Amino acid sequence: MNQILVSEKIYVTQEMRRKRKIYKIIFILCLILIIILTGYYVLAEYDKNQKEQISREILEQMSNNDDTTVEEKVIVVALDNDNEEEETPIIEMPSIADNNTNTINSEVTANGQNYKTEAILDYPKLGINYPILSEENEELLKVSLCKYWGPNPNTIGNYCIVGHNYKSGKMFGKLSRAEIGDEIKLTDLNGNSVTYAVYNKYVVDPTDVSCTSQLTNGQREITLITCTNYGQDRLVIKAKEK
Repeated sequence: MNQILVSEKIYVTQEMRRKRKIYKIIFILCLILIIILTGYYVLAEYDKNQKEQISREILEQMSNNDDTTVEEKVIVVALDNDNEEEETPIIEMPSIADNNTNTINSEVTANGQNYKTEAILDYPKLGINYPILSEENEELLKVSLCKYWGPNPNTIGNYCIVGHNYKSGKMFGKLSRAEIGDEIKLTDLNGNSVTYAVYNKYVVDPTDVSCTSQLTNGQREITLITCTNYGQDRLVIKAKEK
């Protein structure tokens, strides 16, 4: 009977109070962390949507703009992973000499930014339809697909294109669904469209750039490259002219 009447304070020791305080602090910190991460995700998605709108604007301008300018380029490669948490080293490559004039468009969007483009990629089955920017860096990869390496669009050789693998499906987010035989259309700035058929699909280490080889036996090919396996590897889709 006496045990029932004993005050709870006798059993709430100093150690128990200390633990309760620690648990409360941990709970508050976890709550703050969740709020921060949620805010970061919302802002990141908002930024992606804004960049997607810029890409759509560029695509519309390309469809209505026939003016081109000539410019020689040095291709800078900087592939990001699909989670955008890790980065791979930037690699600079000299431009490939080509007998054809390398024409590019210079598009100015509503935000005042100037974007240089050279082709449009259309992968109907996967709903991938984006302008291809003629230069490549971390910021441009957030806007649209970018030329990685190769000759002018729709000329002899291997035209390589890189893009982010977004879980939302934007950019190359659906590229993992590619199948042998799928058709991909590449339209250059002269309005010439060439249809390519997928003939190979594989995953490589980020340091393996053999997929960019220009040994195509005199044929026109395109190579699509994006990150996979949480940025640890690269997914490669190879297609050649039908």
